[in-house]
Amino acid sequence: MNIQAEKIEIMKLILETENPSILKSVRNIFSKSSNVDFWETLSKDQKDDILLGIKEVENGEVVDYEEFMSKHR
Repeated sequence: MNIQAEKIEIMKLILETENPSILKSVRNIFSKSSNVDFWETLSKDQKDDILLGIKEVENGEVVDYEEFMSKHR
């Protein structure tokens, strides 16, 4: 089933339900997913790697992309 068909099936189920707790649960799912900060979804190791990369850039510890690629082609 493709994504559009899946959305339609879910919409049908939502429209047919009279159960307020189901509707509340669906609303909560969307509320949580839109309020989640990307940074908070990362592991400590991922955060540490990103912060290290930022520090390296700030210290000028970078390599030109074309120079890097010419060595590794």
